[in-house]
Amino acid sequence: MNQEILQMLREQHEMNLPGGLYHKAQVMLAYNTNRIEGSKLTEEQTRSIFETHTILSGNTVLNTDDIIETQNHFRAFDFMLEHAEEDLSIDLIKQFHELLKRGTSDERKSWFKVGDFKALPNEVGGRETVAPENVEQELRKLLESYHALSAVKVEDIIDFHAKFESIHPFQDGNGRVGRLIMFKECLKYDIMPFIIDEQHKAFYYRGLQEYPREKGYLIDTCLSAQDTFTAIYQYFNRPRMSEQLAAAKVLAERQPDERNIHQSKKVSREGFRG
Repeated sequence: MNQEILQMLREQHEMNLPGGLYHKAQVMLAYNTNRIEGSKLTEEQTRSIFETHTILSGNTVLNTDDIIETQNHFRAFDFMLEHAEEDLSIDLIKQFHELLKRGTSDERKSWFKVGDFKALPNEVGGRETVAPENVEQELRKLLESYHALSAVKVEDIIDFHAKFESIHPFQDGNGRVGRLIMFKECLKYDIMPFIIDEQHKAFYYRGLQEYPREKGYLIDTCLSAQDTFTAIYQYFNRPRMSEQLAAAKVLAERQPDERNIHQSKKVSREGFRG
């Protein structure tokens, strides 16, 4: 693919192009990753926040954290695109967490560390996770083994995700950080990315729970999600769509020059009249 997806996402972001792959991925990932973690926002409300910075709730009572975390995820996705080709590091992982949790009610809790590792022990799915004092050491070991791979495949990215979630380095937000990392690493290694949707939440959780004994559950769930995103990408990457995108980019780059030419002509005419 020669990082065609990353290039397309970046170009459409820079163009502020509505209704394209970037737009679709932003809304789809923010909605599903937050919904998996308990957000009550609908996909339509998520799309409204992205497109208009407004939200219609009707008679529904909305949690302000759901709105803030949705807006934060849009920013974190853009940050991820900017740094997609960088090697994954502890600093980058912490930055993802800070972007996702900044301004939420968790930030006002004295024991919650936004953008830093957990201070208190926690569990995931009833299972113990790595103790706070051992988090950095275990995460460094995981990163070292991951970076030692001669070639990264989608199964390696899924494996990293499962082990990252078992470490559970943050007090909260681990799933959202972990799924954003998976998307980033797919882009970095020119692998079709994927988004775990809310409808497959139970299969995803079962995959994480059973991963130490049976890797197939999680891998199958992720590969199914990859098939879904492949179809979405193919829709937006039709030849005509690509040609239109290229033409729009050329036009966008040309417009400032045309304005400068127009301004120069205006100055020349005014100077001549003077």
